[in-house]
Amino acid sequence: MSSRTDSQSVRWVKSSYSGGDGGQCVEWAPDHARATGEFLIRDSKDPNGPRLTLTREGFAGLVEFARNHG
Repeated sequence: MSSRTDSQSVRWVKSSYSGGDGGQCVEWAPDHARATGEFLIRDSKDPNGPRLTLTREGFAGLVEFARNHG
């Protein structure tokens, strides 16, 4: 998990794989990923809480997992 990037300075986008009922909301920071190569992931219900920092490959694996188990 990373605490290096301030949550207010990052544009967060809700994943299209998040549940529609608001219970499973995952957000990621695409602009940050393009600029740095770090893929930041957080729980939208806890925007100041912990987040994951993934590599491109790790993020691709997470998306694949969501696609197959969503």
